[in-house]
Amino acid sequence: MKPSELEMQILAVLWTRGPSTAREVLDNMPDQKKRAYTSILSILQLMHRKGLVKRRREGLTHRWRPADSKQNILGAYLGDMIAKIFGGRPSSAFANLLETANVDETELAEMERLIQEHKQRGGL
Repeated sequence: MKPSELEMQILAVLWTRGPSTAREVLDNMPDQKKRAYTSILSILQLMHRKGLVKRRREGLTHRWRPADSKQNILGAYLGDMIAKIFGGRPSSAFANLLETANVDETELAEMERLIQEHKQRGGL
């Protein structure tokens, strides 16, 4: 199941922090919007029903973790976006990223390194 934008932010917190409580997720949301604890808890419970996260009981609370790897979830999410928005062409997505994101010399060097690494692994 494809995660929503808010669900992706929650997953990003869990991938970065590791298993976390709803309070820890709330305190570390990337967009830093003001949200109620109960809103995050409700989303986590919905994500659990969708199979996006797993939980483990710890006393009176739960500790949440992603049900799948970052690579698997992001791969499907980005693949769908590239298919729908960029006509299935990763190069078009990459070109748009270069034009619209703040890509400095360090980021550009990292992108070049990743491309070379991908070529060496036989990815092309």
